[in-house]
Amino acid sequence: MSQSPERISIAGGLSISRLVCGLWQVADIEKNGTVIDPETGADALQAYAEAGFDTFDMADHYGSAELITGRLLSRYSDAPKRPVAFTKWCPEPGPMTREVVRRGVEERLRRLDVDRIDLLQFHWWSFEHPAWLDALHEMQRMKEEGLISALGLTNFDAAHLAVALSDGIEIATNQVSFSLVDRRASGQLSDLCDRSGVKLLAYGTLCGGFLSERWVGKPEPTEITDWSRSKYKRFIDTAGGWDAFQGILLAASAIARKHGVSVSNVASRWILEHRSVAATIIGARLGENEHRNDNLKVFSFRLDDEDRRALATAFADTTPIPGDCGDEYRKPPFLTASGDLSHHLDAIPSIYTPEAVPGRPGRLRVSSGSIWESIAGYSRAVRIGDRILVSGTTATHSSDRCVAPGDPGAQATYILDKIAASISALGGSMEDVVRTRVYLRDADQWEPVSRAHGRAFSAVLPANTLIEAGNLVGNYEVEIEAEAICS
Repeated sequence: MSQSPERISIAGGLSISRLVCGLWQVADIEKNGTVIDPETGADALQAYAEAGFDTFDMADHYGSAELITGRLLSRYSDAPKRPVAFTKWCPEPGPMTREVVRRGVEERLRRLDVDRIDLLQFHWWSFEHPAWLDALHEMQRMKEEGLISALGLTNFDAAHLAVALSDGIEIATNQVSFSLVDRRASGQLSDLCDRSGVKLLAYGTLCGGFLSERWVGKPEPTEITDWSRSKYKRFIDTAGGWDAFQGILLAASAIARKHGVSVSNVASRWILEHRSVAATIIGARLGENEHRNDNLKVFSFRLDDEDRRALATAFADTTPIPGDCGDEYRKPPFLTASGDLSHHLDAIPSIYTPEAVPGRPGRLRVSSGSIWESIAGYSRAVRIGDRILVSGTTATHSSDRCVAPGDPGAQATYILDKIAASISALGGSMEDVVRTRVYLRDADQWEPVSRAHGRAFSAVLPANTLIEAGNLVGNYEVEIEAEAICS
């Protein structure tokens, strides 16, 4: 058996363990006000590092995880090689000015007590607010200044990862949920990562401990006290329920006995053998439930065709988790530790401010700030009674910058987010859309644009027209207009 985890290199020259210690559960341990002593916590992390588990993942909201890791890193200040620390910045949507972004990143530097962050991962709550691109471009500049070794994303779907890449952001990783229960990342996201070289960091691989011998053949739990299992029980319920989950467990258990390993090893092995996956993230409850020796067994075997067929058979009796990676944070069904996030998302301010039209009672309009609106004299969208009409919309960021030049699919994704924000600001939603019109520079580029349209409207199915318009004004590949009727 291997004495330490396998390693892999990712962009930024980082050599990381393929089993990453996730510190999400620090927040769970500290949720009732108990704060882990930083030195005691660093002792626990150092034991992991000395066993070869020297790569740690955390975030700005994981309790004191950054402070604990900072203490650990300080112990290696004179060492030729020190542990690797991933962290995340998860700001609330709002203007992402240079000052706001740098303040957020500098706080990560301070809490980790380092001059450069190994991997800084970025989460964004609502793509209707376009400032996520401003944040990433400023973080890209900080990377070029040497304050960040590599940039990552967390909970980004394939479509918005494509926008970031096409807009010139150097993305090394995308951290997403990926397990025997949640297999969304094996589709379009993996395809894009194959083409672009982005690596996936998989979390939730053990479903909060549910993917283990402990739950094989056991009755469904009626009470769950910790955040991690509460979250992954929601995934299990959405994937078909406890009986369907038992089918996966039984298949994994048989494979585990065949190879002389654990169910958790099988769950991790299935993920690690996927293309584009750099590593899995396994939660570490500091001082509790340390399974380092068992985790190392994941490198002692490989799944064969018989194993894969057995798992595929079990998968066939489950319901695929809906949507793409990250959707669980942005739309129902909300599959998070706290459950329903609609109140949180409803509290996010709109990027657009509706205003009354002078002399036209009951009529509202919004502007996106594009220079073309003032030049040509039009609004981004107008509401008259229960109708919302959205002007032809291009991938214009801020006043005049073209997003993702030359990429019609990425531009369509950005446009549809912009349309959604316009309709939302006027009291409607994308579910209210009854008609869209799509204008292409080149009709041969219909497919990526149509797929973006399908992602937005597959459940709505509005009337649609798609035509080749020829040479659109500016460096744009596509323009889309929409009409909604609010009930």
